[in-house]
Amino acid sequence: MQRKPIRLNKEDIPVAFHPFLEDAAVFDSSCSRAARVYFLDKDTGFYLKTAAGGTLQKEAELTSFFHKNGLSAEVLLYESGENDWMLTRKIQGEDCIDPAYLNDPVRLCDTTAQLLRQLHETAFSGCPVADRTADYLSAARKNYEKKTYDVYLFPDNWGYASAEEAWAVLEATGKYLKTDTLLHGDYCLPNILLNNWEFAGFIDLDAGGVGDRHVDLFWGMWSLQFNLKTDRYKDRFLDAYGRDKVEEEVFRTIAAAEVFG
Repeated sequence: MQRKPIRLNKEDIPVAFHPFLEDAAVFDSSCSRAARVYFLDKDTGFYLKTAAGGTLQKEAELTSFFHKNGLSAEVLLYESGENDWMLTRKIQGEDCIDPAYLNDPVRLCDTTAQLLRQLHETAFSGCPVADRTADYLSAARKNYEKKTYDVYLFPDNWGYASAEEAWAVLEATGKYLKTDTLLHGDYCLPNILLNNWEFAGFIDLDAGGVGDRHVDLFWGMWSLQFNLKTDRYKDRFLDAYGRDKVEEEVFRTIAAAEVFG
């Protein structure tokens, strides 16, 4: 996880967060244009995330829910106004694109697959996003109508020749997606933290909720291919997860949704 030393103007930050900034070295750890993430090097460490007003509420609620289940960081503060601000306690560990993990791809593949199966077996009663599938399909429809489409996003075996081809598949098969599993929503290696190969926690949960497990499986396979520069671990990932819960034909439906962003 990148960290660039910076200075923050406390006048730009809500007063409730100021005590955590006192005597803290501050580093920019952002990886998205939609939000800024600052690491506060103080005590055991904190992360301060800010984005447009209202955009972090779902993530704060989901992170708190995951934390209650021993799966993510503790949310210490959340405030919403012109901008949203969320402070979480640092999870002790490194993300899975750390060289220590990428250099052992077989173990990394098996570990992330098994952790995903454990997540998917977590009880989801009380999850603040009870129907992620409906949100997922609605977002795909809106982006299709806005002509937001990325034909280059996925490998050829899941690719579509046109937006119309992808939409035809999604329109025909999207209704069969289930809403029966607690999802991360963006199950990629940078969002999985390990501490010496032991599970430490998940981060970036704003796309989570109760939905179809194949969304996470799809992104887990994609991330291994993207970060390891090979697709040789796809079948091993599914084997380690457990084929009893995998319906491979559903991945084409997921790809049809994901090309619309």
